[in-house]
Amino acid sequence: MNELALDLSTPRALAWLARALGPGGASALDGAVPAALWRRALGGPAAHFLARPGKELRASVVRAGWLLGGRTGEPPEALVAALELIHAGSLIVDDVEDDSDERRGAPALHRLVGVPLAINTGSWMYFWALAELGALEIPGAVELAVGSLVRCHQGQALDLSVRVADLDVASAAGVVETITRLKTGALLRLAGELGALAAGAPMPVREAIGAFAERAGIALQMLDDLGSLVARRDKGREDLRGGRATWPWAWLAEVAAFTWSRLAARAGVHDVDPLADELYEIVAATGRARIRALLDGAETELARALGPSLPPGTLDAVAAELRRMERSYG
Repeated sequence: MNELALDLSTPRALAWLARALGPGGASALDGAVPAALWRRALGGPAAHFLARPGKELRASVVRAGWLLGGRTGEPPEALVAALELIHAGSLIVDDVEDDSDERRGAPALHRLVGVPLAINTGSWMYFWALAELGALEIPGAVELAVGSLVRCHQGQALDLSVRVADLDVASAAGVVETITRLKTGALLRLAGELGALAAGAPMPVREAIGAFAERAGIALQMLDDLGSLVARRDKGREDLRGGRATWPWAWLAEVAAFTWSRLAARAGVHDVDPLADELYEIVAATGRARIRALLDGAETELARALGPSLPPGTLDAVAAELRRMERSYG
């Protein structure tokens, strides 16, 4: 059985929540306030979101960093939780900022509990995650996480403010790559580096693992952007209606610059179905080639950097888990 495989049948995050809010937990609640009030204010909104199944991609990357760092078995549960909580918090806040209607097959949290409570819940998850990391007493872990959160918010600022109409053929690819590297790439890099840091890996090994995770994160975001045009049409339509700078636009600038102005002018309108179909037809082959090249390159570079020092089968297990992640994005 793949050592990196995850059991998604139970909402482990709810157990994390119960431990964190209980006596002695990372976010223990003040007993002077009735439990019903705490449920309405914090526990209930958090449970609403954490009960929803996700890919647990960041948890897989933490495990990969742990294995590649030279350890066996499971990394500390709080380390896995911290990465998933940072991601969960970012999704809640992103949905408010994007005015999204759905997340993980259910209404976005702000649609259920209102914008103020949703923002507070998402922000609280960041600090809950940092508290979990601090309790592990892994030197440098909290500082590493804080630096990554800074970069994620820089990327989010670009993602929120830049629109396709602001770009031209020459700038599109660089802007989209930067947004992805600062958001998805930075968080995946954090997951890999924290796993390796907890495993006691030396700095060169941690850096190689972080670089691999960052490249994999960028490739998976490419898959998500491309797949959203056809497989998750609601999300794809959200990006197109908002005129968001995603990877299909970067590839369009590369392979069909002469159509850029015509298609870019159609972004940001309500009925974007024809645009999605045409954009996908033009860029799908190029996009899949770029994704495969990035993933293959990431694996090759990781094997070059770490292969001789790793236990037999470790790289194979990581590669297999990467393929699972790839399939999960359609």
